[in-house]
Amino acid sequence: MAISNVHYFMILAILAVIGILIPSNNVALGQECHGDFQGLITQCSKYVQIQGPQTDPSPDCCNTIKTLDVPCVCKQVTNDIEAVINMAKVAHVAQYCGIPLAHGTKCGSFTIP
Repeated sequence: MAISNVHYFMILAILAVIGILIPSNNVALGQECHGDFQGLITQCSKYVQIQGPQTDPSPDCCNTIKTLDVPCVCKQVTNDIEAVINMAKVAHVAQYCGIPLAHGTKCGSFTIP
């Protein structure tokens, strides 16, 4: 099955983010962001893509989200990441999985309503 250009670009962008967030010592811009980032790509990417409707994530995605320091990761989101990931969908996934972000929290340039 062929991978669409958008999906391929998104995977590359996420891998680039992981390279930024998780250098060999797990420190990103002076903060530690822990979690299963490989699982994030494989289990959750389809729920936060810009294209397509907002849908509830799978149990596997939720289990992966629960390993992340979501507020830490939100602080590291760049414009390049936001070019392929819908931050409102990220907030929905986090909330659905039991890790709601506080009102007014910034995740990239998106502010949680």
